[in-house]
Amino acid sequence: MLKNGNLFDPLPDARSGEIFEDLIKNPSVRIERIVSRGQTSPESGWYDQDEHEWVVVLKGMAELTFEQGGIVKLQVGDYVNVPAHTRHKVSWTDPEYETVWLAVFYRKGSGGMD
Repeated sequence: MLKNGNLFDPLPDARSGEIFEDLIKNPSVRIERIVSRGQTSPESGWYDQDEHEWVVVLKGMAELTFEQGGIVKLQVGDYVNVPAHTRHKVSWTDPEYETVWLAVFYRKGSGGMD
């Protein structure tokens, strides 16, 4: 089935909460658009995913913090590949403007970067 669209139009209003939208989903890969505006991960707890996550910032700015140390600041065009079970959180997103992320979740052996 053919599916097309635009990652920026329409851009949902994320002022009241982060918005997650699956663009493609199958057993080996999931591609998701995330729109943030000032949201961060909860103070307690970390993302600890069974899947690897490759994420790129298409618009705006953000910051990821990793439990084992390290902060990655992301601006337009910056990406990071987060291996499965690498505990991390979103520590900052721009409160004045939307941050648009494209996240690709994949499992080992699915043709991604293992």
